[in-house]
Amino acid sequence: MEFVNYLGQENVVTFFLLLVRTGALMVFFPFFNHMQIPMTIKATLSFMLTLYLFPLATPPANLDLDGINVQYLILEALSELMLGLCVGVLLMLVFGAVQLAGEQISMIMGFSMATVIDPQSGINAPLISNILNLIVLLAFLLFDGHHLVLYFLAYGLEYIPLGGFYPEQNILKYASQGMVNLFLYGFIISFPILALTLMSDLIFGMLMKTMPQFNLLVVGFPIKITIAFVVLMAILAVIVKVFTTLMMRVLNDLPSLFF
Repeated sequence: MEFVNYLGQENVVTFFLLLVRTGALMVFFPFFNHMQIPMTIKATLSFMLTLYLFPLATPPANLDLDGINVQYLILEALSELMLGLCVGVLLMLVFGAVQLAGEQISMIMGFSMATVIDPQSGINAPLISNILNLIVLLAFLLFDGHHLVLYFLAYGLEYIPLGGFYPEQNILKYASQGMVNLFLYGFIISFPILALTLMSDLIFGMLMKTMPQFNLLVVGFPIKITIAFVVLMAILAVIVKVFTTLMMRVLNDLPSLFF
């Protein structure tokens, strides 16, 4: 009987909005939205997180128990989805920089036609882009990025009321700067391979002028691929370091943006 009394309108609405917030975590946040994780596992984890975080949650400030309707719940749920979308986009922009670098490297190596299904997004992506994406995802787990995301979710219940989020101007400015960094760091990561392969193209061009019998398709492309792989292995630690620095910067900026 005590449990039935606990299921009042206020607690039900609070639990529903908290469930939407944790569900947005499984939809928009990196690692948690991985396509290889079954939907049943995501739903179960979202429900368990809701049960765990429910004692920390407070009811919406403008909650009117006598006037609750479907429109009110829809607007509050959209606010929670918007919160997950904004945070998820800021985090995924860092992954996007590495993916963009992988696409540029694949194109310069001649692997642009060799596309495979990206297990994280479920779309076709070049081979090198897929490899780099999986490596930085492992780096994200290595420095406990998934735990920091869960900590942000739990800590945010104290400062972001359920159903009370609205994207402010500073968040939009930060997202715009993140889009600029996506292209900037994507080019910076791929620049060593792009520069060396361009130099090899110049050398091959001079060889073809001096030695017309030089077969570029038979000799040139394997050499370019070998150079690109050697340079990629040499700068792989730097790529992970750049990704870790950018991701930690975003994670550290989240409290000041949203709280």
